[in-house]
Amino acid sequence: MIIRQATIADIELITPLFDGYRQFYGKTADLDAARAFLFDRFRNHQSVLFLAIDETQDAVGFTQLFPSFSSVSMARTFILNDLYVVPSARRTHVGAKLVDTAATYARSIGAIRLTLSTATDNSSAKALYLSSGWKQDESFHVFHLGL
Repeated sequence: MIIRQATIADIELITPLFDGYRQFYGKTADLDAARAFLFDRFRNHQSVLFLAIDETQDAVGFTQLFPSFSSVSMARTFILNDLYVVPSARRTHVGAKLVDTAATYARSIGAIRLTLSTATDNSSAKALYLSSGWKQDESFHVFHLGL
């Protein structure tokens, strides 16, 4: 298993994974829109993606980080917005390796924190995060304003 930072040249490998991730969360399949979204993130340097490639050179997972900052700490942070592993590669530690790679990357550039959210019923993701040292926030409530 190889985990590496993705580039725009990997867009055709990542697009079906990204579309699968969206479908996991109930969205309709749309490869063209998924490709366009990813292309814009690469072109505008708005995210960092890591790609998991198995021994047969198939893409089996990805994670996407969005840069942010903490005003209080006056430091860089990242939002781990997406993590997806194809069903056939689940329970093989691909997700844990992607999360570890994301954390190593963030530390290497001086970030002080990774933040993520997951669906309340996604027990396998919650177990992964807790086993990887993540702590569930007990100090802040999260709110959203649809626009």
